[in-house]
Amino acid sequence: MHKSLVLHFRPRKIDRRALDFTLTFGLGGMAVILIVLLFGTGLLLKFYYLPFPDRAYDSIIDLKADVLFGPFIRNIHYWSANILVVVGFFHFLRVFLTSAFHPPRQLNWVVGLGLFLIVLLFNFSGYLLPWDQLSFWAVTICTGMMEYIPWIGKWIQSALRGGDEVGSSTLSVFYAVHTAFLPATTLLLLPFHFWRVRKAGGIVLPESPSGGREDGDDIKLPFIPDLILREIVVALVLSAFILCISIFFNAPLGERANPGLSPNPTKAPWYFVGFQEILLHFHPLFAVCVIPLLIFPGLLWTTYSRYPSSREGIWFVSSKGRSMAIVSFAAAMLLTPAAILLDEYVLDFSGLMPGIPPLIGDGLIPFLIAFSLCALLYLLSVKFFSPDKNEKVLMAFVFFITVLIVFTLTGIWFRGAGMKLVWP
Repeated sequence: MHKSLVLHFRPRKIDRRALDFTLTFGLGGMAVILIVLLFGTGLLLKFYYLPFPDRAYDSIIDLKADVLFGPFIRNIHYWSANILVVVGFFHFLRVFLTSAFHPPRQLNWVVGLGLFLIVLLFNFSGYLLPWDQLSFWAVTICTGMMEYIPWIGKWIQSALRGGDEVGSSTLSVFYAVHTAFLPATTLLLLPFHFWRVRKAGGIVLPESPSGGREDGDDIKLPFIPDLILREIVVALVLSAFILCISIFFNAPLGERANPGLSPNPTKAPWYFVGFQEILLHFHPLFAVCVIPLLIFPGLLWTTYSRYPSSREGIWFVSSKGRSMAIVSFAAAMLLTPAAILLDEYVLDFSGLMPGIPPLIGDGLIPFLIAFSLCALLYLLSVKFFSPDKNEKVLMAFVFFITVLIVFTLTGIWFRGAGMKLVWP
């Protein structure tokens, strides 16, 4: 029976081409290893952590000072969590850029997006647990954004905080979510995710340049030892990397949380700071509600939309798609910093039109300008490249992902006191 269960996730034989490391870079397996490290170290940390505002910070101090290997375990947990966000993001990019979301993989694309969201929630809920200044005020900022969501925003904010303000109830909610709800959800979705990959025939394999099959494409190799050895090597290298980082770099811990004194600047966790940067340029309703509501349905639409061909396994769809991706990336890298500088030092629609509601001056007008500029770039690219639907979707995806990356890097490195632009 146990062999049958294992074979639901790993077949007896695999296609020879599936052993090519550059096909997936082992990102899915890396994510699993990091999750195992997080579950193991998190279980150990639970023995010493006390989820109460008057005890949480002291329990971290005691862990670092008095527990054998306590700082080392905490460092492994911290770095594994942050690296998991990066690995999950690159896995998400790899799946999209190789068109691995076409039938019969639509459901697994949705499940994968859900798992990536869970990873972000894991990090966010764990961010508050040390109860230091940085975590307390970062969570205060992030949960404060929720009130701008129409109709249900206040309810979501109250549910996250366990009341009107960030306090003892908030810590209890975050601790329960971090140590019970999210782990249980992960243990349900992660095996299902792997099972769906198996049901779809394994990882996506590229076609030959001619579009057909070449000699050797039908060669099957045994899972043991051909694939399992590669997976073990990747797991050992990644684990060694995490251990080395954990030896030389300690997980940060600021001063004890002080609800009466906020640090300057107060930033969201780095994986959410891109959305905080968007909040600086758009009215909160657009930054928190309108823009995310365009992003997430768009990601779902990409997999359930009809395409003339799947192009599965081909990086950047085609040679034309690769050229369009480069142009899209370059355009976003040039235009996004320019737009940030213009909004920071030149444009002020509310100031130019006194009396205009902030929702229009800081929200609707900038949004329409940004949308019009994106539409113009899209139309120019379509006219110049004459792409098919696959290439159009790829171009738009690369552009908006690059914009989000630039916003994130700006928020991390180029925002100082008062969230003003500074040189790092």
